[in-house]
Amino acid sequence: MRRSKLLVAGALLFGALGAWQLIDGGWIYAKAALAKGMIADAWAETISTGVKIKPWPWADTWPVAKLHFPTHKRDITVLAGAQGATLAFGPGHLDGTSPPGTPGNSVIAGHRDTSFTLLGDLKPGDPIDLQNDEGFWFSYRVAGSTIVDSREQWFPPETGTGDSMLTLVTCWPLDSIVPGGPMRYLVFAEESGGNHR
Repeated sequence: MRRSKLLVAGALLFGALGAWQLIDGGWIYAKAALAKGMIADAWAETISTGVKIKPWPWADTWPVAKLHFPTHKRDITVLAGAQGATLAFGPGHLDGTSPPGTPGNSVIAGHRDTSFTLLGDLKPGDPIDLQNDEGFWFSYRVAGSTIVDSREQWFPPETGTGDSMLTLVTCWPLDSIVPGGPMRYLVFAEESGGNHR
């Protein structure tokens, strides 16, 4: 009798722990979905008003650009800064690099298992469209990719035109289940056409 009560109590305890894990895991996905919607709303308001809008009042970042990958039918909003807290919500524009859509090299970093899962599927010639915070769209084409060690200094290839360039960065190897590491996978894209609104 006592043994069966212990078994029932143990089963209830493990059941409660399992339920807690499911609820906790579901909450993470719910927060991510809610944040994605708030970031999209902040981007739409930024485009319509011309004012940098934070996705929530205590955010230390705001949307600065939108990437569109026509071949993969994906849109990704880019946030200001490439700190860990920012990258948890989406890719971030690296401070000190050219603003998205301007001449020079704009570096955008993202996690390989969330926002930048498609980087390994991009091929030379693939189109990438970028919308800046003024609502203008810029067209780019993937020029190539490389793997670098983040502990060493690297330089992006020169653009043939001297125009705007994107460097998209994520961790390497792309299929690793271990977070972090020093290796980075870079995709380079050169501006391929004029801008439009």
